Amino acid sequence: MSTTSEAVRWETHPVTPDRFEDFADVVNPNRRATHCWCLSHRLRAPQIEELGGGSRERAARALGRPGVHGDHPPGVVTYADGVPVGWCSLGPRADNPRLVASRVIRPVDDVAVWTIICVVVRSGHRRRGVTTRSIEGAVAWAASEGAPAVEAHPVDAVSDRIDLTMAFVGTVTMFERAGFRVVGTTEATGSGRPRVVVRRDC
Repeated sequence: MSTTSEAVRWETHPVTPDRFEDFADVVNPNRRATHCWCLSHRLRAPQIEELGGGSRERAARALGRPGVHGDHPPGVVTYADGVPVGWCSLGPRADNPRLVASRVIRPVDDVAVWTIICVVVRSGHRRRGVTTRSIEGAVAWAASEGAPAVEAHPVDAVSDRIDLTMAFVGTVTMFERAGFRVVGTTEATGSGRPRVVVRRDC
């Protein structure tokens, strides 16, 4: 999956074991043990212990192997001219136990959607269109894997980021630029404001 625009060659690939270091360069370049490895929605603490023996990095590495926690890699990495610059965590909603159990983010209908959990842009590469390219590449990959549609639960303001230094769930406008449409809203979140549910059919 690759496109070229403004002399930049964009590619997006699933995080298979051979691409783990590229994923890590985006989300955790210093390989800090306490830093986010994008596991919280996908794995519970006992599963992280089982897969990683106490190491979140080892647990994250295990997710890229076929047959480990579902049949799909945990997301995609986007490259600009061969450099890994973006990460998009996505997979079948059914593979994300926190979503399945959520009383706030409930299914809109019975479509077996895939869900984008977060988007990360590598430091030094922000404000260059990486997020849109990552989302578009994620949808293309999900479609190639048989996903009927991809959903996300963005916010209306960048101030509602999950972590100002790391990842965020995206804004409605960002997803609309990538061809998503609003299909509903969530229950009120901890901030007292619901999130919008956006979807793009595959």
